[in-house]
Order: sequence, then structure tokens, then C-alpha cells
Amino acid sequence: MNGMNNDWGMGFGLGWIIGIIVLVVLILLIYNALNKKRNPQQWHKKSLRDILKRRYARGEIDKDPN
Repeated sequence: MNGMNNDWGMGFGLGWIIGIIVLVVLILLIYNALNKKRNPQQWHKKSLRDILKRRYARGEIDKDPN
């Protein structure tokens, strides 16, 4: 009878750990999803060269420095 109590206790303890890990992962996923909607620029950082290329392609700037 003592062996059954130890086995059940170990499984119960492991279940709590797995449950906490799953809960933390879900909270992090929800947090990241909400932050991505609030600040999309943070997730899609562009280099200065990319910004300049796009502005040049749209005709907003030209090569002439003067």
C-alpha cells in the first residue's frame, strides 16, 4: 500500500509542474499576441537603407544632395 501512495503522489506532483508550465506558455503567447497588435513596428524593424530605398522608389526623395 505504501508503494501506491508514492506512485500516485509523484504523478500528481508532475502533473502540477506540467500544468504550471502550460499555463505560463499560454500567458506568454497571449501577451505576445496583444503586444504585436499594439506596436507592429517593434516586430517589423526596418533598416535605414530599406526605408531609403522605399522612399526613393515612391519618388519622395531623389539622389541629388542639393
